[in-house]
Amino acid sequence: MEPAPSLLDFLPPRTLSPASGHAVRGGGVSLDASALRERAFALAGWLESLAPKAVALHMDNGPDWVIVDLACQAAGICLVPLPTFFSAAQLRHVLESMPIDAVFTDRADLLAPLCAGRLCRGEELTVGNGRLLRLAPVAEPAALPQDSGKVTFTSGSTGRPKGVCLSNAQLLRQAQTLAETVGIEGPRHLCLLPLSTLLENVAGVYAPLQSGGEVIVPGLADIGFQGSSSIDPRRLLAQLDHERPHSIILTPQLLQLLVGAAEAGWTPPESLAFVAVGGARVPPGLVERAHALGIPAYEGYGLSECASVVSLNLPGAFRPGSCGRPLAGLAIDVVDGEIHISGNAMLGYAGEPESWGRASIATGDLGTLDSDGFLHIEGRRKYLLISSFGRNISPEWVESELLGDGSLADCVVFGDARPYCVALLCPRDESLGDAAIRRIVERCNEALPDYARVRAWHRLPQPLAATGGLLTDNGRPKRDAIGARYGETIEALYRAGAVADSFEHSAYARTA
Repeated sequence: MEPAPSLLDFLPPRTLSPASGHAVRGGGVSLDASALRERAFALAGWLESLAPKAVALHMDNGPDWVIVDLACQAAGICLVPLPTFFSAAQLRHVLESMPIDAVFTDRADLLAPLCAGRLCRGEELTVGNGRLLRLAPVAEPAALPQDSGKVTFTSGSTGRPKGVCLSNAQLLRQAQTLAETVGIEGPRHLCLLPLSTLLENVAGVYAPLQSGGEVIVPGLADIGFQGSSSIDPRRLLAQLDHERPHSIILTPQLLQLLVGAAEAGWTPPESLAFVAVGGARVPPGLVERAHALGIPAYEGYGLSECASVVSLNLPGAFRPGSCGRPLAGLAIDVVDGEIHISGNAMLGYAGEPESWGRASIATGDLGTLDSDGFLHIEGRRKYLLISSFGRNISPEWVESELLGDGSLADCVVFGDARPYCVALLCPRDESLGDAAIRRIVERCNEALPDYARVRAWHRLPQPLAATGGLLTDNGRPKRDAIGARYGETIEALYRAGAVADSFEHSAYARTA
C-alpha cells in the first residue's frame, strides 16, 4: 500500500523559506517548515496508534488547525472539518451520520453534549487549545468512497448538509495548479475565511505553502468576525495594515467592505498583489471600483465538488464581469444552459454511492463561455440563495421553520448576494400583532445557524393570494414576481440594517 500523499512531502526546504522564516503563524505561535513538519508528524504517529476511521475538526483558525489537517494527511486518516458557523443541529447531524471516532475541538463545552453517550475515556491529548474527544462508533455510519482524505461540508443550504468526499491527491494537485496559476513566489497569505471553508483550506493554506510562502492564520475574532455573517471592519482593516499580506481571499461582502473603506479614506496595503473574490455573485462594477482604489481583486468561480477553484481571472487574463478562464486540467461545458465541469470531480457524496465515480459534475449553475473562454454565471437552475458571505441557503428551509406553528399564512425569504436574510410575512389572523410575529421570528432564528437567520422582516398588508400573479397554480410563491412587486420594500429592509455597505458597524435591523 502506497503511503498517503501529504502536503508535508511538498513543503520547500528551509533554504526556500520566506524571508520571515515562518511557514505558519497566528495566535502568538510561529512555526518554520521544520517545526511544522515535526509537530504534524508527531501528531500523525499518535493518530496512527489510535487508528480512527475518521477524525472531525472543530476549531478556530490558527496554526493548530493546520497541524491537525496535515497530521491526518500524513497518517492517511480521513478528516472531516466541522464549520464553526454550523448550528448545533447541523453539527449533530454530521457527528451522528459520519464514521467519526474522534473530534479535535477547542469548544468541548459545545461538542461534548452533542456526542452524549458516545464519549470514551482514554489517554488525554491536546493540540494547543484543542482537545481530542474519543467517540464510540455510530451504528450505521455513512459509507465513504475509497481514498476519501477529506469530507468537506458546505455552508449547509438546509439543516442536513451534504458531505463532499475528496482525496488528498486531488486537493494537493488543485493547490499546485493554483500556486502555478497565480504565480507569486513565496507569498505571504493572510487567511480571512474559516479554514473549514475548502476555498481557504486549499487556496489559502496548501497553495502558499507549496510555493514556499508564509500562511498567517489569526483567530476569526481577531479579524473581526462576530458569528459568520457579521464583522467589525476596524479589526479587519487593522489586520491588513499590520500584516501587509501579498494575497487574501474575500467573499463579495468583504470586498464591498474594503472598497467602502478605501472610498472613505483607508489606504490598501501596497503589498497586496492578488485578491481572490468568490463564493457568491459579485455585484456589477465592484471589481472595477476595487482596482481603481488599489485593490487588485480578481473574481473566480468554484465549488467543493470540484476541489474548490474552477476558473479565475488573472492579471494577464482579466475580464470584469466574468469568473475568468478554467484552470489547467479542468474543462467546462455548457449543457442546456447548465455548467458541467470535468477534470477534478469529487469522489462522491458521503452516504450516496450513486454519486460516486462521476467523471463530471452538473453544477446547477446557469452560464455561458464567451468566445475567449471566459466563464459568465447567469443564475441557478434550482432556486438557492448564496449570501454575500458565500453561505448557501435554501429559502424553503427558512420558510418552513417560520411557517411551522401555523400562525403565518405567507412567508417569502430573500437574501441572494446580500449579507443576511429578510422576509415578507403575512399572518393568518389579522389580529396577530407585530410583537407576536417578532417572537415567532426570534424563536425560529434560535433553531437556525446565524447565516440563515432572518435579520429583518416586513408585514404584508394582505395575503399573496389576494394579488394575481404572485403564486403558482399549486400555491407556491413566484419569487421573482414577488421580488419585483416588493422590491422597494426589500431594499428598505436592507437600508435599515446596513452593516458593511456603510463602513460603520451596527446591529442588524429587526423591524416590521
